[in-house]
Amino acid sequence: MTLTLYFLRHGQTAYSKTGGYCGTSQNDPGLTAAGHAMAESFAKAYGHLDWTAIYSSPLSRALETVQPLCEKTGIAPRVHDGLREIAYGQWEGLHPTEVDRRFHDEYVRWLTDPAWNAPTGGERGVDIARRASSVLEELERQYTRGNVLLVSHKATIRILLCVLMGIDIGRYRDRFSMPVAGLSVVELSDRGPLFHSLADRAYLSEKLRSLPCT
Repeated sequence: MTLTLYFLRHGQTAYSKTGGYCGTSQNDPGLTAAGHAMAESFAKAYGHLDWTAIYSSPLSRALETVQPLCEKTGIAPRVHDGLREIAYGQWEGLHPTEVDRRFHDEYVRWLTDPAWNAPTGGERGVDIARRASSVLEELERQYTRGNVLLVSHKATIRILLCVLMGIDIGRYRDRFSMPVAGLSVVELSDRGPLFHSLADRAYLSEKLRSLPCT
């Protein structure tokens, strides 16, 4: 018996087009028109699966991404705070070039090891790992088999993948690419986690895949 986890990053937002830092509910944009199209594409491609449960970050862009699938399947999303995005603190809404100019030393420390260094007034990778891992622990307590979807964010998903695969959390920004609407699939069994796919976007149209995203 296996439990298969589907990690879906939300669809496109205005920030994912420009590369600006966008984390918590204080800076919570909805999806663009293209982002909604990505959400509809996912529901069309994966609505036929026998979903055991659907989990979502509480942020608008995640909830809007999962909405078409929930409407198609009739399954209500379970909102879990552990799946929210990294808190960027004083960097919220800023482009990396602006962050580098205004917070250079802290920015360099964060780039070097984001596990133990936080954005100014923000959240360390180890803290994200702690809260996000509580979702995995809950799933493993409740389910021994089935398909579970987790709709979350770029940093959070990459950190969860590091946790599952035993990769240093401080390398989450270096080891995993995670474009918008990317789907990663991990199977959990008695032998441990087994990767099936990483940031797959084959279900999207060529037009949607070609859009700029970070």
